[in-house]
Amino acid sequence: MTKRTVDVSIPVGPVHPCWKEPARVKCETRGEFVLSAEVELGYMKKGIERIMRGRPWQEVMFLAERVCGICSVIHNMVFIEALEKISAIAVPERAALLRVIVNELDRMQSHILANFSYCYTIEHETLGMYLLDTREKVMDELERITGARVTCAYIVPGGVRFDLRAEDALHLRASLEALEKDITRYMGMFEHGPLIALRSRGIGILTKDAAQEACAVGPTARASGLPESDRRLRHPTYQKLGFTPVSREEGDNFARIMMRFQEVLQSIALIRTCLDTLPEGPIRGGGIPGEGEVAYSGEAPRGELSYFIRTDAAGRVVEISIQTPSIMNIEACCHYMLKGVASLADVPSTFVSSDPCIACTER
Repeated sequence: MTKRTVDVSIPVGPVHPCWKEPARVKCETRGEFVLSAEVELGYMKKGIERIMRGRPWQEVMFLAERVCGICSVIHNMVFIEALEKISAIAVPERAALLRVIVNELDRMQSHILANFSYCYTIEHETLGMYLLDTREKVMDELERITGARVTCAYIVPGGVRFDLRAEDALHLRASLEALEKDITRYMGMFEHGPLIALRSRGIGILTKDAAQEACAVGPTARASGLPESDRRLRHPTYQKLGFTPVSREEGDNFARIMMRFQEVLQSIALIRTCLDTLPEGPIRGGGIPGEGEVAYSGEAPRGELSYFIRTDAAGRVVEISIQTPSIMNIEACCHYMLKGVASLADVPSTFVSSDPCIACTER
């Protein structure tokens, strides 16, 4: 008897054991082959931009961190630096480098969590648990410097809240050395694991042209050969540090995970450079946000994060609009990466490889 292949519409999500947050991916298939995919969002809308309007900047600063708990530091940083741009508030050099240290630690924990999620999705639980344990060490360093693990509120207009004590700097150096050894080992496990190769190489391909057409950002874009997508290239402090983004050419699930491993090692190098060049001096330069409007962007762990802000003379936020990176990467995933995937089993792992943050996307 001849087997008949039929077209089937299969939903993945909104609740899935491998996804951190709810989203529904609707796949049109022919047998196991994915013909097309669409994403359905709207399961955790917060309305946080509406809550921000009309409030003083001191309150909005805390709300900005709560747009996303996985990358809260960059939301704090972009919002505050936007206010500083409006009011021409200067930041001492020591404070600017401390911002980079905390931002890169936050990028490290976010990337490690993303790679854990991918390993868990392809059922490589051993490597996944190693990564989750390593992430805790990064979170401990964040807490040591800022006093909190997730919503730190460390960056304030004109500087930062707390200085880096000498003993904390020594502890951070020792932790970075241990983290570098661990991440290098896990990169080797991922790069040479036969199971990982079967589930990752040549799957979920996003070509350079497709990445440009889909406006992909962050590690998703850089894994497809677009290093210029990194907004840190335009940040004055990173320019002084001689920052150069890393990139890959393969554009598949394997490349996106390796890209994050490489960026974790790059963050370690950046933090070491900051510690080596950290000058003595104040950590706050003073200044009060005033009236004006600005559009300002920074590089979140998932890509370009943009804030448009309008304030009044009293420092209240009259208008605010946030563009987070995940929406572009989710679209790139559904319209390009998932199209042509040979097996439905690769849909969750391909979706997770783009590191989607639904909390950011829906706000």
